[in-house]
Amino acid sequence: MKVYLTRRERFNAAHKLWVEKWTEEQNREVFGKCCNHNWHGHNYDLYITVKGTPDPTTGFIMNVKELSSMIQKLIVDKLDHSNLNLDVDFIPKGMQPTTENLVVLIWQQLESSIKEKGAELHSVKLYETENIYAEYFGE
Repeated sequence: MKVYLTRRERFNAAHKLWVEKWTEEQNREVFGKCCNHNWHGHNYDLYITVKGTPDPTTGFIMNVKELSSMIQKLIVDKLDHSNLNLDVDFIPKGMQPTTENLVVLIWQQLESSIKEKGAELHSVKLYETENIYAEYFGE
């Protein structure tokens, strides 16, 4: 029996989408306002879903306080109020800090720590706006 448990966390961060070898016109055509020279910010909503079989004694797949603490330490503390292009150690220099890239990078940061707690990471969902999100299942 697999049960899925989701924890939501929030963070705010700035970024700029820009390809150096392109002209400003090309960047504007592809990225629109997201290529603003002075950056722009988002209020992100992060959903981490783990799966597993509930422990027969506690009823937990994983202790949700430990999950929250892990997400805070490994992800939110590094991303919150940061410049995603410049400040975050797990975002490779030169990688576009898109929502699509971020979900994969967040997965990579969390997967082994969640396994150590006896659960399995099922998905990472990141809302950039209320209308745009990316979701990753480790595939």
